[in-house]
Amino acid sequence: MEEKILEVTVLGEDEGIRIDKFLNEVDYASSPELEMLTRTYIQTLIKEGRVCVNDEPEIKTSYRVNEGDVIRIQMPEPVCLDVKPQNIPIEIVYEDDDVIIVNKPKGMVVHPAAGHYEDTLVNALMYHCQGNLSSINGILRPGVVHRIDMDTTGLLIVCKNDTAHNFIGEQLKDHSITRRYEAIVFNRFLDKSGVINAPIGRKPQNRRMMAIVPQGKRAVTHYRVINNLKGNYAHIECVLETGRTHQIRVHMASIGHALVGDLVYGPDRPISKTLQGQTLHARTIGFIHPTTKEYMEFTSELPEYFKELLEKL
Repeated sequence: MEEKILEVTVLGEDEGIRIDKFLNEVDYASSPELEMLTRTYIQTLIKEGRVCVNDEPEIKTSYRVNEGDVIRIQMPEPVCLDVKPQNIPIEIVYEDDDVIIVNKPKGMVVHPAAGHYEDTLVNALMYHCQGNLSSINGILRPGVVHRIDMDTTGLLIVCKNDTAHNFIGEQLKDHSITRRYEAIVFNRFLDKSGVINAPIGRKPQNRRMMAIVPQGKRAVTHYRVINNLKGNYAHIECVLETGRTHQIRVHMASIGHALVGDLVYGPDRPISKTLQGQTLHARTIGFIHPTTKEYMEFTSELPEYFKELLEKL
């Protein structure tokens, strides 16, 4: 197998960060292949001369990136990792020779990560599909075209072959896939609908978090109020025009309507501590099928925890 060259361009929001730290925290959506690399491994690649900036070799780990830098990483041949199939029950909404639509439960991680190779959606899919999944996103993410957070529930598209993966991936890139979410948020609304157009990038003070930053990537969320609820809460629908990391969570928090249960971007309230993460459900997904070229759309029921909270409120 030939060695692979990965390339990433530095944005203004990342200027001045050490190169090993930058590559360790680069946004999954922009460079998914880098997501699994530890900072120590990246430092090793730099010392081995496998990382160059603007075609300049012999970069040091202390190098601080500049806006516009083009970083190329020469990846060694992949080592075969033992990500084993597991007979874990999963809800299949639809399946054919190209795609599977899965309704992911709360608390399930989508794909394995370093130190956590079991009990993920990928482990379950490998068992269900007997290994017949697309290979574009590597050994740890077979079939995975996009993902949702561990504590977000709802629909995901999984691809069985590389042709389907590329076709769906192009729709993700041009933002033509329909993605509707439902959420319960703090504070009632005066307006029935709105649009949040605010760029999202790494939070300068804590790069494990996302935030609205001037040099971030374009991010647009459309929302409408389904119901204002008692106790100063609201049930809303969000439609993604773009798909940035934590987009709905960051955008809604920015206008004073953080998701209930979100202890990262929301207020530290007693109700949030009784839940397992944010109250967010990927309810509807629609796309053009890679073979039939026809539009398909799927909708899932709200999970029990979500319906129970609505009943209380």
